[in-house]
Amino acid sequence: MANKFYITTPIYYVNASPHIGHSYTTIAADVLSRYMRQALGKENVWFLTGTDEHGQKIQKAADAAKLSPQDFVDKTSEQFKSLWKSLDVSYDDFIRTTEERHIKVVQKVLQILYERGDIYEGRYEGLYCTPCETFWLESQATGGLCPDCRRPVEHIVETNYFFKLSKYQEWLLDHLKKNTDFIKPASRYEETLRFLELNKLNDLCISRPKERLSWGIPLPFAAGHVAYVWFDALINYISAVGSFDDKGNYQSKWWPAQLHLMAKDILRQHTVYWPIMLHALNIPLPQKVFAHGWWMINEDKMSKSRGNVVNPLDMVEKYGLDAYRYFLMREVPFGLDGSFSEESIIKRYNSDLANDLGNLVYRTLTMVEKYFNGAIPDIKLSPDSKTSGEILAKIKDLGSRVSAGLGDQDFSSALEAIWELIAMANKHIEYTKPWNLAKENKQDELKEFIRLLVDTIREVARHLYPFMPRTAESIQIQLGATVIKKGNPLFPRIETEKK
Repeated sequence: MANKFYITTPIYYVNASPHIGHSYTTIAADVLSRYMRQALGKENVWFLTGTDEHGQKIQKAADAAKLSPQDFVDKTSEQFKSLWKSLDVSYDDFIRTTEERHIKVVQKVLQILYERGDIYEGRYEGLYCTPCETFWLESQATGGLCPDCRRPVEHIVETNYFFKLSKYQEWLLDHLKKNTDFIKPASRYEETLRFLELNKLNDLCISRPKERLSWGIPLPFAAGHVAYVWFDALINYISAVGSFDDKGNYQSKWWPAQLHLMAKDILRQHTVYWPIMLHALNIPLPQKVFAHGWWMINEDKMSKSRGNVVNPLDMVEKYGLDAYRYFLMREVPFGLDGSFSEESIIKRYNSDLANDLGNLVYRTLTMVEKYFNGAIPDIKLSPDSKTSGEILAKIKDLGSRVSAGLGDQDFSSALEAIWELIAMANKHIEYTKPWNLAKENKQDELKEFIRLLVDTIREVARHLYPFMPRTAESIQIQLGATVIKKGNPLFPRIETEKK
């Protein structure tokens, strides 16, 4: 394990309000950050998120809202900060691309690459999608439609500046073949590799003339142009944690990042543009890029353009914050698409949270009250007993299983390991029948039984903390040190109408 952990979400585009897709990536990053702080110490973990605030879509959205671009992004960026606070997201830094620290680094990057001959002036003639802010070839835009958003493209002719992506194609292919874990999951790695093997990279148009778009970072060597939003945005990962010296060398305590997290629709920018940009700057590449799946509603991707987005705060208000966080991390393997519905949330809530976890905690604390007046038995547990031994072995194994799951960004398998222990403890209650031990005055066996359950719940809470921090803290408070403080059930069942 490295002695530091730097993790990023993408910086979110502020042309509209945040939705579940944004919260999915950010909660995943929060889970990993909290886990790594437990493992490495708070001072060795850095979690970056933020907002992407330049480009044509922002200009259009600001015009529609009758605001200046700066006033518009100030307002929308605050919506993201407010949401992350409401979702218990423990980020260390929130970067905005309109901040001076970011603008300064972007202009330094542009100047370095220009002086090295990797940026040149050229004439562009072709198709352009304004909503995606992307140039396309005739062969790509079938029927005059953008291949990504399926909206009409426009034909433009203009002079711009280009970054020599094509110069580094063979280098990137070689890097990917030598580093098969650089892109995860494996399906995204294969997708990127296939794209590079089957297509010749075009040089990337990295500027827009100011007469067409004024809302952007000015090029230091061409006052009449601003930086293309994607070239600007990707640099946030280094502008937030370091700077360049006078000789053009990048210096940072945190770089390279251990993990970039994002959704699969921005895979190419992070696995083609970004590695080549870093390599051209003589900066090490991040350790891993992980592109997760989408949340679908009725087999459609959830997105602002489709108008089928769900507000995370509505779900939190209905089902509770930790239930929402748990559902997102447990319902589907992180790399795959998932189907979102409130019926699925309720099912997970009642089964996993109310019946399994909540029931285990509440009835264990009730038994501590009933049999020992609220005092936790002070007794050494023996691994010799068959059932107790199995549970103790499961507890001992839990840390490595959670670590393995989170190391692979497999949140659902890490949670599954925790729930296996919860299920085993619940079965232990039914198997042991503590009420019979009490009737038969088998005090030592009853003490050992209760102490085993309490220790199990403590371990569950400790490993559950990154996923469900408020629930874990509530459990620890109720358990106390030696005397319990039982509260209300953690997850009262949600009653649904029977069809």
